[in-house]
Amino acid sequence: MADIITGQYVKITQTPASIGERMAAQLIDWVVMLAYFFLMRYFFDMAGLYSTSLILLFIILPILFYSLLCEVFNNGQSLGKRIMKIRVVMKDGSTPTLGSYLLRWLLWTVDGPTLSFLGVLVILINRHNQRLGDLAAGTMVVRLNSYSRLQVSLDEFRHLSPDYRPTYPQAADLSLEQVNLMSKTLELDMDDPRISALAAKVRQTLGIQTVHERSDVSFLWQLVRDYQYYALEEI
Repeated sequence: MADIITGQYVKITQTPASIGERMAAQLIDWVVMLAYFFLMRYFFDMAGLYSTSLILLFIILPILFYSLLCEVFNNGQSLGKRIMKIRVVMKDGSTPTLGSYLLRWLLWTVDGPTLSFLGVLVILINRHNQRLGDLAAGTMVVRLNSYSRLQVSLDEFRHLSPDYRPTYPQAADLSLEQVNLMSKTLELDMDDPRISALAAKVRQTLGIQTVHERSDVSFLWQLVRDYQYYALEEI
């Protein structure tokens, strides 16, 4: 398991996907790509299309870039990973950048195509079950059902007094990603219009009718503190 501390001082545990889960996901992806290949070949034969450029554009390239495009546009998941309930994340739990996805995809030629001996060996000797592409990109493949709040560092919650009472119970419905977004937005200048826009969106999403703070900045910080309270309460 890999423990990380989020910006809200919530300690979460990510369980790396096993070799078996990763191989199963990749086998599913190979089935999908093969099905796509034969389907497109059948369509091309029926239509009498034998253009090399069309075959390259509509068959070869989609298969070649399948895993990269899926992970970039589907939150770190190919179809196989989605079925196996695993996904690609950064080691700190955040969403990988395009560069990270691209780097691990490029090194797939070394690790793959079906988790070669070298890829398996690297995963076996790595405590986070990372292949070479993951090590280079700073990513790891984790189980989705393990990506949950596990423990809170109490020292980081000294600002919450024992008799602290949350102002907005709706904060309990916030996700880690939503609170991370709020914290990053609050790092902007106080008069940045994005703060007001986010505050309005949060009020609408959570159904908060009455706001007790005088500014959007104070409102968002109060939500972050309330979220921390509920995260602490779950231990």
